[in-house]
Amino acid sequence: MKDQVSVSDKTRLNIPIANFVVIISIIISSVYGFSNLQNRITSLETQDQLMSSDLLKKADQTPKNLEIFMLIEELFKQTDKQQLSIDQNIHTQIKLDHLEEQLGKALKDIEKLKDKVRQNGNSHSINNVPG
Repeated sequence: MKDQVSVSDKTRLNIPIANFVVIISIIISSVYGFSNLQNRITSLETQDQLMSSDLLKKADQTPKNLEIFMLIEELFKQTDKQQLSIDQNIHTQIKLDHLEEQLGKALKDIEKLKDKVRQNGNSHSINNVPG
């Protein structure tokens, strides 16, 4: 039974002072290292949250966004006006093509009538009109 050690609040330990200093310094350095690590993690988390909130604020930028939306709206209005103008020009071009076609037919009809008048012998050209 000599191998058993009884430990209580009255138990005394005999440790050399050098070992005691080493144990205390290990405990102190561990607590200091843990404290520094905890502070660094807290600092990085705070920095991450600040950066995230700054990015969200910059993403909003309502005055700039409103200005951009106004410019886009104005560009759409101008595009619509230009499209209407193009549509009217196409319509006008179709009318002009139709009128040109009708004028060509009228000129052919006039030439046919002139030929018929000449065949009848009653030429009413400018050269034969007295005066």
